[in-house]
Amino acid sequence: MRIPRIYEPSSCIWAVGSTVTLSEDAANHVGRVLRMSAGQSLELFNGDGNNYQATITEVHKRSVTVSLTAVAPNTSESFVHVHLAQGISRGDRMDFVLQKSVELGVTEITPLFTERCGVKLTGERLAKKQQQWQKIVIAACEQSGRSYVPKVHAPITFQQWLTQLPEGMRLTLDPYAAKPLRELAVEPKQLTLLIGPEGGLTDLEVQSASDHEFLPVRLGPRILRTETAALTALSVIQYQFGDLA
Repeated sequence: MRIPRIYEPSSCIWAVGSTVTLSEDAANHVGRVLRMSAGQSLELFNGDGNNYQATITEVHKRSVTVSLTAVAPNTSESFVHVHLAQGISRGDRMDFVLQKSVELGVTEITPLFTERCGVKLTGERLAKKQQQWQKIVIAACEQSGRSYVPKVHAPITFQQWLTQLPEGMRLTLDPYAAKPLRELAVEPKQLTLLIGPEGGLTDLEVQSASDHEFLPVRLGPRILRTETAALTALSVIQYQFGDLA
């Protein structure tokens, strides 16, 4: 039986034999949701790329303490660093893309306000949404066995984002592009993937992307929904250049 995996953020270096008091969220999940007790085992990760085996030593109403018993590097990270720039979608589509993109090995995510995204978020609502998205990413790491936690960057407008692009290959999807994604000749180590929202990118946004050296590629002859496009492209990238068998 697979033991539970729990994310526990930490600014300290963990070592075998150390005692860790779980954060409120983690303690609630272990003690109240999973109903675990002293003596049971779980696996912790804190974002440093390692898996930490732990044994529960104390369970109280609002706190759980564990002892670290073993540490091992996590080998589930992809060979290619993928930065997903995703046009913000309505409803739970964005949540779905975030969750599944983590399962498919994405390294970081920037939600984009584009001309056709149709989502208005400002101030406190925007901050809460970013926190919610980061929690979705953490939960996906717990489920998929990852020990690095992809960062969800603060949502930003498309034009602002173009002024701070990372290095590496830049791709955007276009059903009418001449080159299929699977025929890329260069094997990237770092890649930025731009995906439009439900209504797609405007002609001006497509041109702006091209002006910033984004290569248009196609996935096939059919028009895909934004969430399907993102996850299909990530799957092809991981199959071609990463670790998807």
